[in-house]
Amino acid sequence: MSAKLKQLEDLLRPVVEGLGYEFWGIEFRSQGHHSLLRVFIDDEENGIGIDDCEKVSRQISGVMDVEDPIQTEYTLEVSSPGMDRPLFRLEQYEAFAGHQVQIRLRMAFEGRRKFQGLIKGIEGEDVVIVVDDHEYVLPFDSIEKAHIIPVFE
Repeated sequence: MSAKLKQLEDLLRPVVEGLGYEFWGIEFRSQGHHSLLRVFIDDEENGIGIDDCEKVSRQISGVMDVEDPIQTEYTLEVSSPGMDRPLFRLEQYEAFAGHQVQIRLRMAFEGRRKFQGLIKGIEGEDVVIVVDDHEYVLPFDSIEKAHIIPVFE
């Protein structure tokens, strides 16, 4: 996790949790003079609706205006992680063991950067996935992006 992401998460997690929601994760994309800050919130019991996103967005906006951690223009989005939820923390991989996942690595591992398979679990600081009957142990720190692939039966 970059220093900027860590700073933003440390600032915004208490805001989200203080409103009674689960802080699922955060994305920050710096795009020149205009950036995107996306905060994912969840509520296992009630789900997330537009009113929840608006409520959290208002609170986050207030904190961001006071603290001013992003020096350029940015767009704030507050969203549910959805069915194809992104995975940000090691515990999330463990919680979704048995689910299909798509993972993109920062650098190639065994000749490839993209993996799609079943999350088997975690081992220490590594994510274990099964792709076509082959087990891969991927270092968590090498994962650039990952999300669950919803399966409809």
